[in-house]
Amino acid sequence: MDFGEVLQEIAAEAPQHVGRGKVASYIPALAKIPSEKFGMAVHTVDGVTFSVGDALEPFSIQSISKVFSLMLAMRIVGDELWERVGREPSGNAFNSLVQLEYEEGIPRNPFINAGALVVIDALVTMLHEAKICFLEFARGLAGDPYIAFDEIVAQSEDTHGHINKALVNFLKAYGNIENDIDVVLDAYFHHCSLAMNCAQLAHAFLPLANNGVSRSAEDSVLTARQARQVNSLMLTCGLYDAVGKFAYRVGLPAKSGVGGGIVAVVPGEMTIAVWSPELDDTGNSVMGTRALELFGQITQRSIF
Repeated sequence: MDFGEVLQEIAAEAPQHVGRGKVASYIPALAKIPSEKFGMAVHTVDGVTFSVGDALEPFSIQSISKVFSLMLAMRIVGDELWERVGREPSGNAFNSLVQLEYEEGIPRNPFINAGALVVIDALVTMLHEAKICFLEFARGLAGDPYIAFDEIVAQSEDTHGHINKALVNFLKAYGNIENDIDVVLDAYFHHCSLAMNCAQLAHAFLPLANNGVSRSAEDSVLTARQARQVNSLMLTCGLYDAVGKFAYRVGLPAKSGVGGGIVAVVPGEMTIAVWSPELDDTGNSVMGTRALELFGQITQRSIF
């Protein structure tokens, strides 16, 4: 199948969906992104990349970065991580304070904000200069040493991240944050500010389609078991409280971010990254979701 033609067909529909969502505005640096942007890339386990539209334009990956944090933590912390964070869908907003209080400081999963803060705290405990180690890990996955944090976005996150600051204080009060709060928050805001394009993201996620093996490093990033575990968490928790709807429409493990990106995995075959900034009410890209739904329909790719 010519995936290049498939992407062109999908991109032709993108303009029809402009105006059906809203660009994230609670992070001012993201509110400036033109809503009509659209990019999509496919990277196969054979190392071939197909792309269309704005697939080479960097954007703030936001919560997609939580997959990289989790992968790194699973490498160096192992199963002990699950003593501090759960593996169940949240059913609530990604920044819910109520759920965290109700469950006494154990976040429901590593992809909601509270869970990601715990994962980052674990990295800070285990690594010297954890923020830089994370950056180098993401660069290695993508095979690009020039990927960088967007300091303007990171500062915007810090200035306006009041709920995240409340979450980390809740976690600290329950004894589930070991390190200095400001250090953990600084790492978290920088992780979310990481700027990547669709082609880089599709490349970086390839170990999840390739039994944990990265073509960039030509080495195992994760064990095959760990790769399956990350995929299972993306399927059940990667789209916040819209995971059921997304699984119904798309049928692939995926992770979204409020920057408008979504990355999906077809185990054993390929990864797919899409970027369209307008979001629905659950914080997921409207056209990104539609693009992945179309891709599955045209190519007959699904895990079901």
